[in-house]
Amino acid sequence: MFKLFSRSKPATGTIDLSVLKVDMHSHLLPGIDDGSPDIATSLSLIKGMMDLGYTKLVTTPHIMWDMYKNTNEIISQKLQVLREAVKTEGLNVEINAAAEYFLDDYVAGLIKSGTPLLTFGENMVLVEFSMAYPSHSLKDILFDMQMQNYQPVIAHPERYLYLDQNKGFYEELKDIGCLFQLNLLSLGGYYGKSPQELALYLIKKGHYDLIGTDLHGFRHLEGLRNPAIIAPMLKLLESGKIRNSQL
Repeated sequence: MFKLFSRSKPATGTIDLSVLKVDMHSHLLPGIDDGSPDIATSLSLIKGMMDLGYTKLVTTPHIMWDMYKNTNEIISQKLQVLREAVKTEGLNVEINAAAEYFLDDYVAGLIKSGTPLLTFGENMVLVEFSMAYPSHSLKDILFDMQMQNYQPVIAHPERYLYLDQNKGFYEELKDIGCLFQLNLLSLGGYYGKSPQELALYLIKKGHYDLIGTDLHGFRHLEGLRNPAIIAPMLKLLESGKIRNSQL
């Protein structure tokens, strides 16, 4: 049912992720966060994603005001530069951009002021929060987003390791209407055993709605070729809940 290996190269076992069609979490815009540093790198990474079978990439630079002071205008300008480079290179891939919003006071201010957030799909907004400790204002910010008709998508929930001791918080986030996005690399143990185990737990619970690569560079690209991701990814796709191909 799902094509995960390229039949044209059986000897190498090349992983083919074309069943997903769309990647909705990456850091490919050059020079504005901890992802691609320049256009040449962006193009090489895009070619690698195309080799894996992706036909549409929604790249999501960080908006994390203490570190990456990106705005809608900066992201739009960089997207146009990247699109021109992709066109010049003759690459047959669709490139869009949204953002990965760190839910801090700055983003809370954007929402309260009515500043448009960058979305993918119809109204989805990719969000993250601290991996070190839970945020007391998290639910309030998510509620304010929803009141403005945004659909929050929690990036890589398996990487918030403190939730291993408070798995009920996952249920709370789902109950208030959040979608969950898996980092594909978590399935291969790229971030360590604990995120891998949490990812498998969330798959078992049926909590994931989207799959992203969170691609930052060549090490991530290589990690996506890890055969260990295949079995749990197949199980997840068989749930019928993954929305990538609808984006």
